[in-house]
Amino acid sequence: MKLFKLILKNETVFCISFLLAVLSSFVVKPDMQYLEYPDYRTIALLFCLMIIVAGFQALGLFRMLGHFLITRAGSIKGLSAVMILLCFFSSMVITNDVTLITFVPFTILVMRMGGRVERVLKLVVLETIAANLGSMATPIGNPQNLYLYSVSDLTAAEFMQAVLPYAGLSLLLLMAVTLIGKDEPLLDVSVEEEKGGAGKTVGRMLRGAAPLLILLLLCLLVVFRILPYQPVLICVILVILVINRKLYWSVDYFLLLTFLCFFVFIGNMKRIPEVSEFLISAVQGRELLTGILTSQIISNVPAAILLSGFSSDFSALVTGVNLGGLGTLIASLASLISFKFFAKEYPDKKGAFMKVFTIWNLLFLLVLGAEAFLIGIAAG
Repeated sequence: MKLFKLILKNETVFCISFLLAVLSSFVVKPDMQYLEYPDYRTIALLFCLMIIVAGFQALGLFRMLGHFLITRAGSIKGLSAVMILLCFFSSMVITNDVTLITFVPFTILVMRMGGRVERVLKLVVLETIAANLGSMATPIGNPQNLYLYSVSDLTAAEFMQAVLPYAGLSLLLLMAVTLIGKDEPLLDVSVEEEKGGAGKTVGRMLRGAAPLLILLLLCLLVVFRILPYQPVLICVILVILVINRKLYWSVDYFLLLTFLCFFVFIGNMKRIPEVSEFLISAVQGRELLTGILTSQIISNVPAAILLSGFSSDFSALVTGVNLGGLGTLIASLASLISFKFFAKEYPDKKGAFMKVFTIWNLLFLLVLGAEAFLIGIAAG
């Protein structure tokens, strides 16, 4: 019973997807067609990318990079700019959730040494926005991009056209917000090394990263449809088994199961003519708006999987679910990572975090939504 409550609390989206899959299976009885529902390529790529990024994280490369940059920041404003840029650009490769897991605790640790709590709060919120918006710029930046790019016929150029205008404006907005206001000198800070990190040299880290970089390159070739996923999946499984089998415990298997459950639910909905026709009429031609609104309620990854089954405009849907990561705290589940880390250090500031988080997210959503509206008018 305790295990069930723990899963329900920590993996709410999975539980909802599982319930939807089970309920839909009473309407559409399980048969051999169920095996055709999942997009196995997306699931394989997600598994590979998660385990590769976990390998980089285990080597301490990201934390070392953050420490290197922080020691060269001369002021609070400089530190803030460095951390936001780090979250924005690193999320394009290592995903938004891993970026926040890596850098938010690091930021809180450094800022607590010389920064007021309101500065810590604002910086963590802006880092979260930076990770969510920076990750939209690449097909591997977040799960919804990886999925939509995999199942659609979008070319690399079409994908970039759908996301880069918003990523570019996001970067300008983030820098403007960061650099406006009073600056203060940065106190001397010393960041404690990760356990076992003191004996690691840069050379050893790079040697350990070499096989992971090769695996990452192979995955990118799969993403861009140059290689089939099956041999790359086998290669990743075998290499990780040799270099560090503990990395298998770092994979978010609940995310993979969530994808599977949504695939079952959507596949069943497509086989119910009345439901399928209603959803197609509700989504088609409104992908941008439905992507944003649906993400506010069930978060942008499930929204992408759900709406993709009834959409004809994947470019607009990619834009919608990525912009939909702004807004509520659950619009992007990666945002919950930042909230949990901040609440752990400042349990009495949860309400303040929610207020500041919501205000900044709605402001960014308003500006980027206006940009989408103007681009739509220009294109139409």
